[in-house]
Amino acid sequence: MAPEGKPDAAACGKKRKRYLPHNKPVKKGSYPLQPGVQGLNNGTGEKSDPHEIDDGHAQAGDKANDDNKGDNNNLNTKTTDELPAVKQCCKTKVPTSDLSDKVEEKSIDKLIEAELTELRDKNKRRFVKLDSGCNGVVFVQMRKKNGDLGPKDIVHQIVTSAASTRKHMSRFILRILPIEVTCYASKEEISKAIKPLVEQHFPVETQNPHKFAVLYEARANTGIDRMEIINAVAKSVPGPHKVDLNNPDKTIVVEIAKTVCSIGVAEKYKEFSKYNLRQLTSRKA
Repeated sequence: MAPEGKPDAAACGKKRKRYLPHNKPVKKGSYPLQPGVQGLNNGTGEKSDPHEIDDGHAQAGDKANDDNKGDNNNLNTKTTDELPAVKQCCKTKVPTSDLSDKVEEKSIDKLIEAELTELRDKNKRRFVKLDSGCNGVVFVQMRKKNGDLGPKDIVHQIVTSAASTRKHMSRFILRILPIEVTCYASKEEISKAIKPLVEQHFPVETQNPHKFAVLYEARANTGIDRMEIINAVAKSVPGPHKVDLNNPDKTIVVEIAKTVCSIGVAEKYKEFSKYNLRQLTSRKA
């Protein structure tokens, strides 16, 4: 019952205020990690800034893609220089007046506005932080576009740059791992999800077989047998390739967080200090 002299809020047609901390709306968290995504698995400290982590991955991804496009442009330039007919065709002059009449150029303001609109749209972001459900682990989903590098290539570019320049990309990221497939954490689902990954990185018909190892880590999940998953992953790799735990060429990453399993392939894992960025940037030459 409302006190005398004060009408009830429901009778007046007004919504009753909810009791929230400091009278402020509760902010929704990031989307949880789920099967069917690919990206980068980051080991961080307990106190980490997700915005700085996202910015670091965005800058690293853009730099890697720009370097890749630059290499492709250099290849195209060499091929055009080798062909005299193409070279003469490129030298032919085209009237600029005809081009200006046919092509409608966008103004700089419109280009900036379109880019800002794309950045505001969460569905169009290239890197999105997902909640892994475990402290100290941040999963960054990567939406790959046509011509972009995959998670394995971007992570390899990051660790190679860190080892050569001794510069850390973020003060919060301790270790970064490429994740190309995610699935539910069970032996059957892991065996199904890893098949296309094995066909890509470990072909049956090859003259240069690889030595490989399996890296297994589980967080907030005690219902899965460790050796059962490791043996299932190792048996999925065909015969020419062999297991070598001391000096593997490629390492199959199996990271389990609660009910989701993340799988990827890392090259020269031990050579690059197990992809630990702090060790790569602080070790002595």
